[in-house]
Amino acid sequence: MTQEFRLAALRHHNFRLLWGGQIVSSIGTHMQLFAINWHVYQLLQNQVYAFSLLTWHITLNAQVLGLGTLGAIRVLPIFLFAMLGGVVADRHNRRRLILYSQIAAGISTLALTFFTFSGHITVPLLYLFTAMNVAISAFDEPAQTALYPELIPGEHLPNATTLYSLLWTTGTIAGPALAGVLIASTSIGVVYAANALTFFVALIAVFFIQHQEQANKQKSEEEQLQMNWHSIIEGFRFVWSTRLIRGSMVLDCIATFFASARTMLPFVADHMLHTGVQGYGLLAIAQPIGSLSTGIILAFKKHLHHQGAIFLGGVTIYALATACFGLSTSFILSTVLFGLTGVGDTLSTVVRSNIRQQWTPSSLRGRMSGVQMILAFGGPQLGELEAGISAALLGVPLTIFAGGVITLFFVAWFAQRYPELRTYTK
Repeated sequence: MTQEFRLAALRHHNFRLLWGGQIVSSIGTHMQLFAINWHVYQLLQNQVYAFSLLTWHITLNAQVLGLGTLGAIRVLPIFLFAMLGGVVADRHNRRRLILYSQIAAGISTLALTFFTFSGHITVPLLYLFTAMNVAISAFDEPAQTALYPELIPGEHLPNATTLYSLLWTTGTIAGPALAGVLIASTSIGVVYAANALTFFVALIAVFFIQHQEQANKQKSEEEQLQMNWHSIIEGFRFVWSTRLIRGSMVLDCIATFFASARTMLPFVADHMLHTGVQGYGLLAIAQPIGSLSTGIILAFKKHLHHQGAIFLGGVTIYALATACFGLSTSFILSTVLFGLTGVGDTLSTVVRSNIRQQWTPSSLRGRMSGVQMILAFGGPQLGELEAGISAALLGVPLTIFAGGVITLFFVAWFAQRYPELRTYTK
């Protein structure tokens, strides 16, 4: 099998434009995610929250709680807008929706850059701009998920799905690495300015896509404009009634709720491993390096056999590596373990994405993606809030370890509860 065929999706001009533009945008987005985490951590340095509850006097680390709150801020717009974004993606021109989203995100990031350079940035403002960008992504993500399968022939869809899953991974490698260098050598404001530039690059790429959308051609104009509760419920009903999609989505949500340790990385690097921002940057790219390595291997495979077993195995690797990560005090070991969480996450993500795209009709892909966003983003972001509260009360190491162990129990339960997922081979 030739390399050209195995990367067949990249032979299609429109897919290359969308994919290439979004790689640049993903790098910028993850630069900003990294910078905002560190920015909040720095602004809350040496602050504590103290209060009394009956006879107990409780003191909480403001930095840990601030990072946990950042997770909650990132998930609320998803809950509010993801399904609306899915309906819009199914009813309107998806390419145009992506263009508008890139413009809005660029304007928001420019405003964040201005406040940072002017010296008027605060933690509440960082929360506000974070919420705005996530709300915009709630419209952008479903449109992309629904559009890219139409840019390639059906036989190349598995390859396109694998390549598209690498966008996030590529961003999480290059983004934190570049942001760490820029913060250490210049300032956080430069990171925000660079991210604004990446939205412009992605905007130009999407602008040159020439594609006549296939979805909803036979629907009337009145139906095209409907964005009511029935449309939203239809998306939820489809996901819930399709057991393969439901089982894979829910297990992923549970795993990322309990076992996502990413937001705690500034604390782990600074207090557990004593490596500062440079160590934080290196640790942050360990997971995506594991993801990218695994994704590249999968991208060159024509078929994945025993996909159900691969999915469950991936979540198991993710959970076990997370539990061990919580106990490690060695920077090298912690880096390896966090890299293994990326391996497990990509194994499960690729299979989960294939299941979603193969079992979802085009007219429902936007809403399916909206449900996916709620679960895929809601799990880790709510998990970060839970982790922040638990870490403030119980300590970071115990919180991370317990999250991995709890996830292992859920993997075993889902393997028994969803035999069609365990034996899935397509």
